[in-house]
Amino acid sequence: MDKENFIKITPKDVFTHLLGFAALYVSIVSLITLLFQYINALFPDPLNFYYQGILNQIRWSTSALLVVFSVYLVISWLLEKDFRKEPAKRKLKFRGWLVYLTLFIAAITIIVDLITLIYNFYSGELTVKFALKVLTVMVVAVGVFGYYFWDLKREAKEKSKKLKMIAWLVSFVVIISVVAGFFIVGSPAAQRQVRFDEQRKSDLQILQGQIVNYWIQKERLPASLDDLKDSISGFSPPKDPESFADYEYNIITPLSFELCAAFKTVSRDSSKAQLRAVGPVSYPDSLGPYGENWSHDQGRVCFSRTIDPELYKQPEKAERLNYGGSTSIVVNLYEDCPCRDAVMRLGLTFLLGMVG
Repeated sequence: MDKENFIKITPKDVFTHLLGFAALYVSIVSLITLLFQYINALFPDPLNFYYQGILNQIRWSTSALLVVFSVYLVISWLLEKDFRKEPAKRKLKFRGWLVYLTLFIAAITIIVDLITLIYNFYSGELTVKFALKVLTVMVVAVGVFGYYFWDLKREAKEKSKKLKMIAWLVSFVVIISVVAGFFIVGSPAAQRQVRFDEQRKSDLQILQGQIVNYWIQKERLPASLDDLKDSISGFSPPKDPESFADYEYNIITPLSFELCAAFKTVSRDSSKAQLRAVGPVSYPDSLGPYGENWSHDQGRVCFSRTIDPELYKQPEKAERLNYGGSTSIVVNLYEDCPCRDAVMRLGLTFLLGMVG
């Protein structure tokens, strides 16, 4: 019998093959996710857009792609080196199962991708954003299927230049995909500034709510942000997350005030976002119809607010009266009731009837 038919699989073979194909799958998912998020950033959806979520996905995908794809290249190089020493290992049934499983998944992906494309085309929902995502999945799936189908046909001892060209081409695509993030969503430093500005905006929203609540309770604006401190609830006015300086607060009128902060980036309202590139120092607001209320430019920006007394009314107060050792709550709504006179006449009639 031929030695190739009796070659035994070793623990090393299982480890390298499983690790190699696992790295392949993670690399593919990371690459597709990364490209999808680039498409989401370039073509934002007004109904479903969260910029910080896109940045988080890009960071995770980039990190996974750089590490796991490097592992895949190393494992592929070790396997190829092993195959040249023992060509029979290329015919291992274990490896064959993994390769054909990969071909099956790639083929199913291509079929489903084409079905989705045709269905959305007939439904009239074939947008540029959707078409790019379909194209991304198609290119990756076809590339994986084509490579492993070709790999099954080639000889183990064959020193083909095509293999090196494929390795360099795929590596180039991965590097370009990672570098593209710096032009689409900005550098890590720029993304850090975006997160700082998101925190500043959140702090100002908290301060605005506390100021309005202070006015509701005391019917006057706080003289300074220190007046908002509450030892019982433990609230303390937030400070700038980067400089740790106090936010600027100014009283304009008895009912008007402004809050100011120094922003490092420019915000954009996602509800107005069209087909445009997202600059590295800008980000769309994710507050839906309230986004314009907090839109800002780079630098010192003040947000003016005016309290509407009719809109922010003080809740009706309740008086606690002690009657017969028990406590009851009487809400002062009677004086403002338009039916007060009718109630008084009804009560007087009832009392006269009791006397009679």
